[in-house]
Amino acid sequence: MKIASRMAQIAPFHVMELMARAQALEAAGKSIIHFEVGEPDFATAEPILDAAQRFLSRGHVHYTAALGLPKLREAISTHYSSRYGLEVSPQRIVVTAGASGALLLALGALVDPGDEWLLPDPGYPCNRHFVRLLEGLPVSLAVDATTNYQPTATQVEASWTDRTRGLLVASPANPTGTLLDRQTMASLADTVARHGGTLLVDEIYHGLTYGVDAMSALAISDEAFVINSFSKYFGMTGWRLGWLVAPERHVREIEKLAQNLYIAPSTVAQHAALAAFDRETTAILEARREEFSRRQNVLLPGLQKLGFKIAAKPQGAFYVYAESSALATDSTLLAQRLLTEAGVAATPGLDFGINAPQSHMRFAYTIERERIEEGLARMATVLKSG
Repeated sequence: MKIASRMAQIAPFHVMELMARAQALEAAGKSIIHFEVGEPDFATAEPILDAAQRFLSRGHVHYTAALGLPKLREAISTHYSSRYGLEVSPQRIVVTAGASGALLLALGALVDPGDEWLLPDPGYPCNRHFVRLLEGLPVSLAVDATTNYQPTATQVEASWTDRTRGLLVASPANPTGTLLDRQTMASLADTVARHGGTLLVDEIYHGLTYGVDAMSALAISDEAFVINSFSKYFGMTGWRLGWLVAPERHVREIEKLAQNLYIAPSTVAQHAALAAFDRETTAILEARREEFSRRQNVLLPGLQKLGFKIAAKPQGAFYVYAESSALATDSTLLAQRLLTEAGVAATPGLDFGINAPQSHMRFAYTIERERIEEGLARMATVLKSG
């Protein structure tokens, strides 16, 4: 049996394998501090659970329209108005099976075989793998702390070829937690538009910012494709629900893809998400955002004290992207050592691209502050031993 040749270029999600190893050690009785998990540790907010239970109690759990519940599309539209002061028509909003579903729909509608797409490196691994799945060619843009781990218009201009079709960026970004400011976003959008390309922006960590508000690319351009999610700020990871905002003329094509790929998003999750924008829910989520900020204030200086270098302070998400070269020549080996000797699970740079992965690690502050402090103490003991 022949396996498709594209599979040779689609790497495993190494953090999931690291997590599986950590869980196996836990099952064997070892205490593990989890810095590798990229999802909030809080339970789903009570108003969201209540909405789901009310819907389930009626027993009628059927398909919705492929584009999502009209009421939820309207609620997301209202969210853009109240939070960003933007008028985004519900007709442009597609409710999806997670943000991954949104990304797949957008790229499925945009990528032809052989098309090049520019992506910052380091970046979220699934982005480049989705481009490759659709027979496109992901092109890495090496970014570093000098540009806040975000690409510049000059860099995009220099990398654009006759085969380039678009740019995919994230703000806040995974793994770095950095944001694109308005000027940079506008210059990127202008550069892409001049070349007749498409700007695709991952905004799934919106809401989780500290000391600064994230701006939406929709404030710059109605031609951008924007992905968001109920997973991160709204704390609904396991519900698998996200959304895509697209230019209205492309929505019909995206609808056809959704119908064929997964018929419709989870009906239960959509009815639950109707409560995600309620005032009571927002108060809960804002309190959690403040707790994430306090956790960052523990983890970041703690890592620096251990010898990790944080060249660009994260402004959003819940990650610290730390340079580890002063502690080890290979971050994968360091991650393995920390897991086996300290019982600390953290993600090596291997997942996030080809731009110096061996000298970087990602730490997620998705655990209680007491556990963060314990994890730092454990690492100190191991690292001091040489």
